[in-house]
Amino acid sequence: MLRWRLLMSVVFIAGLVGLIWLDAQAATPGSWLMPLALAVSVLACEEMLQLLAARDLRPAPWVCYLGCLSIVASNYASIWATGPLTRLEWTLTAFALSLLASFFAEMRRYERPGQTMERLGAAVLTLGYVGVLLSFVVQMRLLGPNGAYGIAALASLVIVVKMCDIGAYTVGRLVGRTKLAPTLSPGKTIEGCAGGIAFALFGAWVWQSMLLPALVTATPETTSSPPTWGWIAFGLLVGLAGMLGDLAESLIKRDVGRKDSSSWMPGFGGVLDVIDSILIAAPVAYLCWIFHLVGP
Repeated sequence: MLRWRLLMSVVFIAGLVGLIWLDAQAATPGSWLMPLALAVSVLACEEMLQLLAARDLRPAPWVCYLGCLSIVASNYASIWATGPLTRLEWTLTAFALSLLASFFAEMRRYERPGQTMERLGAAVLTLGYVGVLLSFVVQMRLLGPNGAYGIAALASLVIVVKMCDIGAYTVGRLVGRTKLAPTLSPGKTIEGCAGGIAFALFGAWVWQSMLLPALVTATPETTSSPPTWGWIAFGLLVGLAGMLGDLAESLIKRDVGRKDSSSWMPGFGGVLDVIDSILIAAPVAYLCWIFHLVGP
């Protein structure tokens, strides 16, 4: 299983790097990554609906699918549309309209008391967890004039979060003894958590000192370098948020009695199992960039 997991990791990373490179060459930011984001939103929504169904929570599927798609797609509206709405306002509007659609769907389905509030809550959770949080990942790609430093921002998020995942898994397997959350996630240890943060800090340092200058020197907007302490804080905050994201999905799966969100990726589980840490870390990373803790 470990060999298969390593092989699939290489395939996924190579594919993602290829898409990021193609997107960086495109005239419009998101030309290659937007279809990927939309596909991920549909797959993640499907997995959330399956998890909810295990607890007999069944929000209107068409609302969840269409809502998640609309919320993620709305991030790109500001690229082509002109008007008073900013990028995040497009996303907020799409979420609000999806919420209205949820009420409309439940009005049509209503038969007896005792089910509507649960289904509405499940719909809001799906739209927020998948649609809104994934929107922050998309917004990372769109940072800067015409997405000038979006690739750098998006890569910083992915590198720090995944380095944290690798560190937590490796150190936890080697020396992990003290359980972090024995009831919620028995496999996670405090030693693994410390290893994850150490790897996240190392990933932030490598990105800031080696990879970032090599990749973005051709773009003037991306060449200004924040203090090293900013990247240390970025690695710490994003790493911690990533671990919280892992535990957040564990909370959902534990409550519905499932080990993985799905089984279509052997060794990894489902899409949510791969992006859970990124979803929660994305808003934190986004705030770090827009308030110039890191980046231009």
